Amino acid sequence: MSDQTEQIEFEDFSKIQLRVAKVVDAYDHPNADKLIVVKVDLGDEQRQICAGLRGHYEPGSLIGRLIIVVANLAPRRMRGEESNGMLLAASSTDQSRIILLQPDTEIDPGSVVS
Repeated sequence: MSDQTEQIEFEDFSKIQLRVAKVVDAYDHPNADKLIVVKVDLGDEQRQICAGLRGHYEPGSLIGRLIIVVANLAPRRMRGEESNGMLLAASSTDQSRIILLQPDTEIDPGSVVS
């Protein structure tokens, strides 16, 4: 572990609600160079998430994918669009590669990740 990594208690981590979501729509954010607006199905609801995926994924290639999202993150506005959650992705140290985290087989949208 790096000296710069702050440890958190298990109770802090347990507050994060990770769920499987299915991408139902995606398009380039109209006011941001690096953002894609992703609309996801969480099983019991649909919501919109803004994610820094432009240049790494074409919006159309995201539709139908299962991804992992932080479902209980407070909403925030990103360049005029509301983002209701955060998707999980791995990135190289220099941010030249960003890879979505996803289940390795089909599972229902809304499934809990633990």
